[in-house]
Amino acid sequence: MLKQEIIRIAGTLNELFPEPQIPLNHRDPYTLLIAVLLSAQCTDVRVNQVTPFLPDTPEKMIQLDPKEIELLIRPCGLAPTKSHAIWNLSKILIERHQGQVPKTFSALEELPGVGHKTASVVMAQAFHEPAFPVDTHIHRCAERWGLSSGKSVEQTEKDLKRLFPKKRWNQLHLQIIHFARKYCPARGHRPDQCPICSKKEY
Repeated sequence: MLKQEIIRIAGTLNELFPEPQIPLNHRDPYTLLIAVLLSAQCTDVRVNQVTPFLPDTPEKMIQLDPKEIELLIRPCGLAPTKSHAIWNLSKILIERHQGQVPKTFSALEELPGVGHKTASVVMAQAFHEPAFPVDTHIHRCAERWGLSSGKSVEQTEKDLKRLFPKKRWNQLHLQIIHFARKYCPARGHRPDQCPICSKKEY
């Protein structure tokens, strides 16, 4: 990958999305954590429709039982699994972390239903720690743009971290998501009309 190509991609993203916003509505680390957990195999739009009806603290959440949570989050899919994860992680936050979302990858990844990507989003967007969460949009674009082989999200994350400076990771994560949805979708993609793909150097 030519350095000039990487600079061009970063420049295009900066020009189109200079101040990218987090697509998931939230007001603190806990509500972000729950929103990211719910977003697995679900659109951000649907998650944002559901989260206003959920308790917004661990203490309030465990006042419900998993079945009640399941009814509230059913539109997001995988409701039985997600509801138990939400109830159990809320209980753990109270028992082990004084009701607060922990600020380390290791502690986050020990929580039920929280994998590396979810932990990375929380670390990046709630605590402003450098991370590069790779979702399907970022994975797709990284392969299309020649930034990664696309063999796995783990490899894509390593490649992107290697190519871009750490201070840009959190912003780039959001910029690529917004760009992918508007200009570089999975279906109906028109490379000739994409601001990045149309100028790709082969």
